[in-house]
Amino acid sequence: MGRSRRTIPEELLLLALDPTTGTTAQPQSLDLGLAGAQLVELALAGRIAPDGDRIAVVLPRPTGDPTLDSALELLRRRGSPVRAVHWIGGPRLGLRQTYLTHLERCGMVHAVAGQMCGVLPTTRYQATDTAISREIRSRLDSAIRTGVPPDPRTAALAALAHAVGLGKHLYPGNEGRSSRSRLRDLIRHDPMGGLVAHAVMDVQNGVAAQPRRAPAPGRQAGTGAAAEPAAGVPAQPSRRGSMARVGAR
Repeated sequence: MGRSRRTIPEELLLLALDPTTGTTAQPQSLDLGLAGAQLVELALAGRIAPDGDRIAVVLPRPTGDPTLDSALELLRRRGSPVRAVHWIGGPRLGLRQTYLTHLERCGMVHAVAGQMCGVLPTTRYQATDTAISREIRSRLDSAIRTGVPPDPRTAALAALAHAVGLGKHLYPGNEGRSSRSRLRDLIRHDPMGGLVAHAVMDVQNGVAAQPRRAPAPGRQAGTGAAAEPAAGVPAQPSRRGSMARVGAR
């Protein structure tokens, strides 16, 4: 897998970075989204495939991306297909920081050291090339504005952006309501992205005990979920207050 193309986890993280504050929007749900984005990227690379509401490894060959290959190896070790909601809801400590460090190493962001309340060390991240973020945003805007079915990567990115609650960050206020609704509707354009996005929302809402049932005929995918999911019950310990990463964040 070449590095000429940005991965969906990288693009999701760049979308979530606030260009003014250097913090990430929706940090707790974003962690879930990054785990889900890895699944979508592995599916697009032909390494895994959906099996109902489960994920099965179909080609265990490494992709060449260390972070993706680590996830692929963990899936392979399971030995049998794993439910997407259980995978995404598992511990993913440090995943966001791993991708931030990677983006910094690639020169797409740079770290800015600071302090919270004049005492606690913080690290914020600023995009070094805003054209990249604009290009990613432009793809979403185009899919929302034109109604033309997007390519699988853009559809999956839109589904994950909705699932982690980035809609209100990208399209704020009452004037962004229709755009947020159309962002949600893009879920139906990519089966894997839709499966993962629903799993992310289920984890946030504490729904992991029962397999997800297929939507009733004629019902649009994604309409069973709230247009702007609440924080719910995140799988990882939440930190209240500022979105800025404390210490290594």
